[in-house]
Amino acid sequence: MKFRKKPIVIEAVQWDGTEKCLNEVVLPFFGDISKLPSDGVHVHPGVGFTPPDGGLHIPTLEGTMTASPGDWIIRGVAGEFYPCKDAIFRATYEKVEDTP
Repeated sequence: MKFRKKPIVIEAVQWDGTEKCLNEVVLPFFGDISKLPSDGVHVHPGVGFTPPDGGLHIPTLEGTMTASPGDWIIRGVAGEFYPCKDAIFRATYEKVEDTP
């Protein structure tokens, strides 16, 4: 059987691996991070940042996943967050114009 992905509009930001991006782009995108699940080891509730390699650890429905610099962080249709490699993101999504 074959399936087609339903047309949906998602929100996403691109992670660049820096603390500036974490504070100015990613954390505001997450909103109230206290609502994210936490595994007890992250520097923010549910979100961890490892400066040497630029990894960003994000709790997802499948467990903690790591976004590398260049990856996109997507807010899913149920409000969940997960990382996506740039090549997959570009093959799957296209930018839409904001509606007034």
